[in-house]
Amino acid sequence: MATAPAAAAATVSSFVSPSSFSSVKASKPDRLRSARRAAAVNVRCVSSPPATETSFKTKVPRNANMAKLQAGYLFPEIARRRAAHLLKFPDAKIISLGIGDTTEPIPDVITNAMAERAHALSTVDGYSGYGAEQGEKKLRAAIAATYYADLGIEETDIFVSDGAKCDISRLQVLFGSNVKIAVQDPSYPAYVDSSVIMGQTGLYQEDVQKYGNIEYMKCSPENGFFPDLSSVPRTDIIFFCSPNNPTGAAASRDQLTRLVKFAKDNGSIIVYDSAYAMYISDDSPKSIFEIPGAKEVAIETASFSKYAGFTGVRLGWTVVPKELLFSDGHPVAKDFNRIVCTCFNGASNISQAGGLGCLSPEGLKAMSDVVGFYKENTKIIVDTFTSLGFNVYGAKNAPYVWVHFPGCNSWDVFAEILEKAHVVTTPGSGFGPGGEGFVRVSAFGHRENIIEAARRLKQLYK
Repeated sequence: MATAPAAAAATVSSFVSPSSFSSVKASKPDRLRSARRAAAVNVRCVSSPPATETSFKTKVPRNANMAKLQAGYLFPEIARRRAAHLLKFPDAKIISLGIGDTTEPIPDVITNAMAERAHALSTVDGYSGYGAEQGEKKLRAAIAATYYADLGIEETDIFVSDGAKCDISRLQVLFGSNVKIAVQDPSYPAYVDSSVIMGQTGLYQEDVQKYGNIEYMKCSPENGFFPDLSSVPRTDIIFFCSPNNPTGAAASRDQLTRLVKFAKDNGSIIVYDSAYAMYISDDSPKSIFEIPGAKEVAIETASFSKYAGFTGVRLGWTVVPKELLFSDGHPVAKDFNRIVCTCFNGASNISQAGGLGCLSPEGLKAMSDVVGFYKENTKIIVDTFTSLGFNVYGAKNAPYVWVHFPGCNSWDVFAEILEKAHVVTTPGSGFGPGGEGFVRVSAFGHRENIIEAARRLKQLYK
């Protein structure tokens, strides 16, 4: 039996036996009845005060905006519950399909490029220290040529970074506290949480589970996961992710054309998160800059994380077109450059070598193969839930499956799947009130784990 610290640190490897699992299965009708009874419960995890008081306190007041945050950040909270589950079931073999973390090895063509750069740092001729905060010229040019050819985006519009999530917070610093944002509902929680921390929002409103001064644009199966823009008031900033995390929905060319027109009519700036663009398999745009006029109203963030397995390596980029201007005519890119130079010393030179490896012909083929592998996982998950009678969304253009549990509380469904199947998912309500009644299932996982998770889910809900 594992000790508590060892159990809390345990990783996914093998599986529970069918005999040990069968004792916890529940029929779908029984589970739905149970979950409906609990659906009215408002499940949130608010951080607790320290168990013991320290003997000394400074006179520095706490940032009041931090006090507005209603819970720990979603994914660490899921990790906490996973660890608690292992303390309760130390022999359980948990399969994690919750946080969107890649699992497959980085292709050799990419790691070889990083290794070569790393070894070169041991030589006089190959050593380099601080680089350009905006990124190496060669990598910026390769990103422009690979992803923005014929779209009017130049290498000087591209800022290489340590990932899209980090750039979202840098953009919030750029915009400051006196702006109002709009987000898709549901959406990646970093948009809302960074807005709260920056002081852009009002207090959390318990009755509607929303923050004041944020416009939540409802995206549901009923509207094709694209907001009714005619009912959305003007905001300064519009955060928009396509393919969307968590729903997996990719906006069509017509929808993005309407979004760009909406932003122009309102004088707003779109922050377009394209972290999953390489998963698009239909004719949905992979960049907002495919839409005429977008360079005047949009910024785009992107990342190598979900293409090349760079969730730990850390490398992304943000595009700020020179055509994008503030209300006083000042170029947004100039201010963003100032933020970057103040807050960031540039991405790791080793990571940037890996980025160049990604964008070589061999690297692009290797990334495509990795994406294809995860899309095959997605199909297994979709087929599993569909066979059980659930309505399933997303998946076609994203590594996420958005599963509907009508009338159920998302955290209750999360808890049931973890408790009875030892599978970690993500509760939909963690992405906003529009996610209540859904869970997100990630396709990032080793194939044998995906197959075993599918088996457990079928046994739980058959």
